[in-house]
Amino acid sequence: MKDLNTPITDEDLLNLNIGDQITISGTIYTGRDAALPQLVELIKEKKVPFDLNGSVIMHTAFSNAGIAPTTSSKVEIESTIPYLSENGIKIHIGKGMLSDETIKELDKNNSIFVITPPVAALLTSKVLDKKCVLFESEGMEAMFKLKVERIPGIVAIHNGLRI
Repeated sequence: MKDLNTPITDEDLLNLNIGDQITISGTIYTGRDAALPQLVELIKEKKVPFDLNGSVIMHTAFSNAGIAPTTSSKVEIESTIPYLSENGIKIHIGKGMLSDETIKELDKNNSIFVITPPVAALLTSKVLDKKCVLFESEGMEAMFKLKVERIPGIVAIHNGLRI
């Protein structure tokens, strides 16, 4: 098990391989269908109220029931991955397969895709604190800033390769 702490650096990713089991601690952001396209627009307008460099984003909503990854290959999510990677996101956490084009963009921007078990109780137990930071009107699909300890995952896409 390899432990990572945010913010993630290029050097952190050098020591990772496909299939590595990792944990992530520190600050991660959440976003899915409703929030991620809006985040891309804020980046284009240079209006993101926090620094995305070295950040981690989990493709999930957040409710009182907890968190669990959503399917990352949904058009509204996968279409944002290249742009978000280009603008500082180092790790995308979700589930499902991504297109060859998205894999190339992750590689080009030295970002990775991590899958995590869709076990809401386990993942929710790793959340120490939460705060809505963008798009509050989207409810549970708003963007949250989470303080987490040891969110588990498996490196699924890295250096242009996939599991």
